Amino acid sequence: MEFGLSEEQVSMQQLARDFAQKEIRPVAPEYDESCEFPWPVVKKAHEIGLTNYYFPTEYGGGGVTDMIANFIVAEELCWGCAGIATSIVGTGLAAAGIMAMGTDEQKAQWIGKFCDPNEVRLGAMCLTEPGAGSDVAGLKTTARRDGDNWVLNGQKCFITNGGIADVHLVFATHDSSLGWGGIGGYIVPKGTPGLSQGKVEHKLGVRASHTAEVILDDVVIPADYRLGGDPDTEAGRLGALGALTMLDHSRPGVGASALGIARAAFEFARDYSKERVQFGKPIAMQQAIAFKLADMATEIDAVRLLVHRAGWMINNGIPFLRGEGSMAKVKAGDVAMWAAVEAVQILGGYGYMKEYPVEKFMRDAKIYQIWEGTAEIQRIVISRAVIGRIARK
Repeated sequence: MEFGLSEEQVSMQQLARDFAQKEIRPVAPEYDESCEFPWPVVKKAHEIGLTNYYFPTEYGGGGVTDMIANFIVAEELCWGCAGIATSIVGTGLAAAGIMAMGTDEQKAQWIGKFCDPNEVRLGAMCLTEPGAGSDVAGLKTTARRDGDNWVLNGQKCFITNGGIADVHLVFATHDSSLGWGGIGGYIVPKGTPGLSQGKVEHKLGVRASHTAEVILDDVVIPADYRLGGDPDTEAGRLGALGALTMLDHSRPGVGASALGIARAAFEFARDYSKERVQFGKPIAMQQAIAFKLADMATEIDAVRLLVHRAGWMINNGIPFLRGEGSMAKVKAGDVAMWAAVEAVQILGGYGYMKEYPVEKFMRDAKIYQIWEGTAEIQRIVISRAVIGRIARK
């Protein structure tokens, strides 16, 4: 077992770290305050390949298949600013769905758009609904076949890049009686009649990312915009499985993002505590503060090990039979929130003020216990995996 980073991983880490330091952190407070989408930063990230390095080379991407490298980049970008990082990497969720469910032709068509070196194109993964958050199988958005087309109707909520994305991956059911089996993924390009942006959310944290409702009102798309093809075929029946696979593999990536926030909070609190003097010495030398820092450092390292293990398993095709992806995600979200609160506490009254970034870290961290499956859902996944089936008497 190797705990060091490969040459490629170190290179990706340095690229993302430099970008976060020079391009993200200087403008993070401004975008957090204004809630505007950070187009200039996203365009710069696209120019150096940070938006498409993980796509296959045949579609125009960078061809970096190492999932650990992907997680390292996510950590570094979120260390810069979780909101701006979400704007940079948010397209990856829609892309992951296309890669999981699409045919070779569909991948070439839609992933290729994200890899255009001359233009930034955003993706939006439209899964959550007002009545179907954790209970994805209960989604109400419908897909009705009409000749050579599909007609979509429904409402999605809390969608990253919703309404502004060039490519919306919409999950809908063609037969609700089939439960998961009736769900498929449908591509809806920006500008399609009937597709509209609903309410734009005003959020507690990650405020530099765009979150909105997506409304589908008799949206007509060609039949070949259904990922995998017709639902009567074997490939076309992979909609629900594709969604599950996508979420299973994206969860440790969300954990890596939360890890970036935790690390940022720890580093700022550590550096502050070495300068802040009370009772005649830096507060870092006060045991109450020193032990907080020790616990923060330990928990952050534990999270990184869980995240990188999940990446190693994905790289080697090893399934998450014990909920390893969920373990990484739930632990990272909890540690990010706890570490951010501890950082605020270490700074005391200053930590509560916007003059210092730790209050932002605290606001940003909370969503990582919620999106991509709440902490409660992750614990359900893990508990079912470790307990197994219990025969009912």
